[in-house]
Amino acid sequence: MPAASTSTAAAVLTLLSRCRSLAAVKQLHARFLYGSNRPFPYNHFLSKLLSLSSPSSSATATAAANAASDYALLLLSSHPAPTAFSYNVVLRFFASSRPDTSLGLFLRMLRAGIRPDAYTFPFLLLAAARSPAPALARSAHALLEKLGLRDHDHTVHSLITMYSYLGEPLAARRVFDGIPHRDVVSWNSMIKAYERAGMMAEVEGMFRSMVAEGVVAPNGVTVAVVLTACRDAGNLVLGRWVEEWVRSAGMEVDSLIGSALVGMYENCGEMAEARRVFDGTRNKDVVAWNAMITGYAQNGMSNEAIALFHSMREVGLRPDKITLIGVLSSCAAVGALELGAELDRYASIRGLYSNVYVGTALVDMYAKCGDLDKAIQVFRNMPCKNEASWNALICGFAFNGRGHDAIQQFELMKNEIGLQPDDITFIGVLSACVHAGLLEYGRRLFNSLTSVFKIIPKIEHYSCMVDLLARSGNLEEAWDFAEKIPSKADAVMLGALLAACRKCKNVEVGERVISKIMELEPSNSWNYVVSSKIYATSDRMDDSARMIGLMRERGVSKTPGCSWVEVKGKVLEFYASHEPQHGAEDMYQLMDILVDEMRLEGYVPNLDLV
Repeated sequence: MPAASTSTAAAVLTLLSRCRSLAAVKQLHARFLYGSNRPFPYNHFLSKLLSLSSPSSSATATAAANAASDYALLLLSSHPAPTAFSYNVVLRFFASSRPDTSLGLFLRMLRAGIRPDAYTFPFLLLAAARSPAPALARSAHALLEKLGLRDHDHTVHSLITMYSYLGEPLAARRVFDGIPHRDVVSWNSMIKAYERAGMMAEVEGMFRSMVAEGVVAPNGVTVAVVLTACRDAGNLVLGRWVEEWVRSAGMEVDSLIGSALVGMYENCGEMAEARRVFDGTRNKDVVAWNAMITGYAQNGMSNEAIALFHSMREVGLRPDKITLIGVLSSCAAVGALELGAELDRYASIRGLYSNVYVGTALVDMYAKCGDLDKAIQVFRNMPCKNEASWNALICGFAFNGRGHDAIQQFELMKNEIGLQPDDITFIGVLSACVHAGLLEYGRRLFNSLTSVFKIIPKIEHYSCMVDLLARSGNLEEAWDFAEKIPSKADAVMLGALLAACRKCKNVEVGERVISKIMELEPSNSWNYVVSSKIYATSDRMDDSARMIGLMRERGVSKTPGCSWVEVKGKVLEFYASHEPQHGAEDMYQLMDILVDEMRLEGYVPNLDLV
């Protein structure tokens, strides 16, 4: 090519690299076609278009990305002489996001007489694994063997991954055993296949073999996969051993290994250990912070999750959708409406607002913080809703005492939207029946769980029914219902029944409940206090005094009342009879003023349970 032509082509590619939108690429494409007689650089344009097609949580950005990928398909169709490389560029992009499109492109490639190479099959195998037709995966494997490409590193590892996605670890193992020279990627692929299949013993066996044989040393990916398996299986013993091996081998606990260790310890309930690892992790990225924040949120340590989120912002890291979901659930738990609303604004600015999981977390947060109108607004504005989104709204109505609205949304979800309710949906609707006193509707709903929706009732569903029966005054039926539960009644269920016995002054059923609940929760002061009140309302003062005496004899003290208040986005926690936290004096003075004003309005506190 003459020097001038070479420099012109280089200039075009430079301009292409600077394009930031589909419109700019189209403009450059048009200028090239109508102003040049040089060969068009199809492959460069294909790569650029697909780089503009990256997935986005913003609805506008997603539409633009889809338009760019569709234009790439159009450009490939117009290519007069496409090569395997041309198809590989496009196959790679669609293999995960649109596997059917990827498979269609591969068939077009074969019909055009273009021979696939070793770089084609990794993308084809991934698309075949994600396709709803598993037979396509086996056909792809057979073709790979026929073309003599099986032993290429790229293809053999992709074969293991494909069978892993298909849930066939034994087929993956046959491929692994046939590899003549296995490297760390081979081992990692096989361990991942076992981890995905939940085969903990095989994961442990392969990892210990790597360590013992010493031919191929485990790397950070190996360790992370094994720790993920330990997390899912709750295998704390192996998880600790893996950490000890990592440190003895001199491996750095970076963000990858640190996040995996944190997740393992959190799922095993070892939050102090998780925090120790987190604090010692070097170069923590947003994934590491998310692991710790999510762990706090899932283990009921909402204040710690919120405090860590503030620390994350102080070090200059930008929260992503995973961060928001964890922190929003913590805001919902402690009523941190101010911070939740701030995160709502942040999500809108960063294009995260339309993500279905972020939107669902916002609905849940607003509902549990008492701002049901805002929860409804967020729900209505969500461009995409799933079962969890509807569950958040239904449970939000129930949580705020609007039982009839919850049931209305349930019927809408089921009959008009066509979404299948799940076990969480029924917990919300049964709770709504409790709040609205809809006994017969609740009965029909509970019976439909198994007969219509084929859902096996959980303890939460049984608890709702016992509560519904008890609040309706059907204490004998509630007791019989609790007695017939396959998994046996828990303390929450019996506590609701005990409270109903006190309200209805039913000592006969109350005594049966007291006997059961004392076995389950002998250290819960509430059980003793309510039991004492049940006896007192029936003039059985000796039994009433006996319950208080038993409480003292067992060393059970009454749990102090606890509450939270949000000040400038931070949550302060305070307990009855405790000294005020630093900076909380004004809050306590305000509370005293409010109590005085309530008394002036005629408020008389209920001292029955004091």
